[in-house]
Amino acid sequence: MKNANRGPIIYIEDDLDDRHIFKETISGLGISNEILYFDHGAHFLEYLYATPDQPLLIVCDINMPVMNGLELRKTLLADKELKKKSIPFIFYTTSVNPKEIEIAYDLTVQGYFKKASDMLEMKTTLKMIYDYWCICRHPNNFTDTK
Repeated sequence: MKNANRGPIIYIEDDLDDRHIFKETISGLGISNEILYFDHGAHFLEYLYATPDQPLLIVCDINMPVMNGLELRKTLLADKELKKKSIPFIFYTTSVNPKEIEIAYDLTVQGYFKKASDMLEMKTTLKMIYDYWCICRHPNNFTDTK
């Protein structure tokens, strides 16, 4: 099995400025995983159906054109093959609508984070998320030590 901790980080975000800030922050943390960017959920699904890669993590905005983050999460859960990939899925968004948060957790997301208002907060949050998923055991990064 490929080491999922080395897999790409998926960032689904339609705002180019937010993508640039995310890239700079991840790079500044010394994280060497490839980052793959998608502007909405439908483009990401095309990639996921076609790739043999095992992404480390999906970081997704909620409000996007074509297919928003909640619709994407519903689609991933409804597809048995995609669900088997067991890719950790978190929302990283400006939206702090309590109803959306409730819906997100009903869809079994592994985290819901408000986009940081400054670079230090963003670095701290993204480092914590990355470190957690690198050491957390889940179906796509489990290795038998026998």
